[in-house]
Amino acid sequence: MRIGLGTAQFGLDYGISNPSGQVAQTELGRILALAREAGIRVVDTASAYGDAEERLGLSLEQGHPFSIVTKLPPPPSDLRHSATKGWVHEAFDRSRVRLRTTHVYGLLMHSAADLTGPRGADTWRALEELRDDGVVRKIGASVYGASEIDALLGRFPLQLIQLPVNVLDQRLARSGHLARLQAAGTEVHGRSVFMQGLLLMDPESLTDRHFAPVRQTLRAFQEAARAAGRSPLEAAVSFVLSLPEVDTAVFGVLSATQLAEILSASTSPLPPDWYARFALDDEQILDPSRWPR
Repeated sequence: MRIGLGTAQFGLDYGISNPSGQVAQTELGRILALAREAGIRVVDTASAYGDAEERLGLSLEQGHPFSIVTKLPPPPSDLRHSATKGWVHEAFDRSRVRLRTTHVYGLLMHSAADLTGPRGADTWRALEELRDDGVVRKIGASVYGASEIDALLGRFPLQLIQLPVNVLDQRLARSGHLARLQAAGTEVHGRSVFMQGLLLMDPESLTDRHFAPVRQTLRAFQEAARAAGRSPLEAAVSFVLSLPEVDTAVFGVLSATQLAEILSASTSPLPPDWYARFALDDEQILDPSRWPR
């Protein structure tokens, strides 16, 4: 099973195409039940996702089969080098309390800058201690682009990395960074598969002029998908699963129905070269943090 479950929508009103806000507790339970039944094992969360960790901890029964990956918050700007280890351990302990667990599968820094900055080496040693203590299996970082991957791989033996990859954002596949991570033995989790739902939206509904450069490409992708006998959702899922370097594709959903659609779509592959025409390089579009709020 290469489908993973994202939880940003469990704790936040998240996503450009989200009409319903934060997932209700009853629906959250349905999503987790379907995920378990379908064989999904990776569940991705973060301390920065509102109360997602806490709600997840309340919803998971003892002995659940999921491998939890969480991310630490940014360290305080005035954190002393000598206090870095204590801060990492305390931040992780807070996550464990919220998640109601003694251990997690993966622990990531939410920003590459937390490892490439002046306290990076101290932070990494603290992560290694947690791994060596057996309370974390794999350690790494969440990244946004190639330069961050280069900087991290040059300093640390990353065991797990989370990165953006989708039909419009094929940069890390084309640059060889996915292959480089695979060669280094780093487990790769792909996120932003639907770009917060942008890939599935009606291009004409994107009235903000910020999105004017992407409307034609979106229209072309959706029309081509339907011409190939696929829905845009099926084509988007197929793209990420066509990349052998991506170990797990993480999807955030608002309902069990959406998760069922993704699980069904994962059985409908398209040739990898079918997607090349839709690749973009415009960071104003590819980086959601630059979108208008």
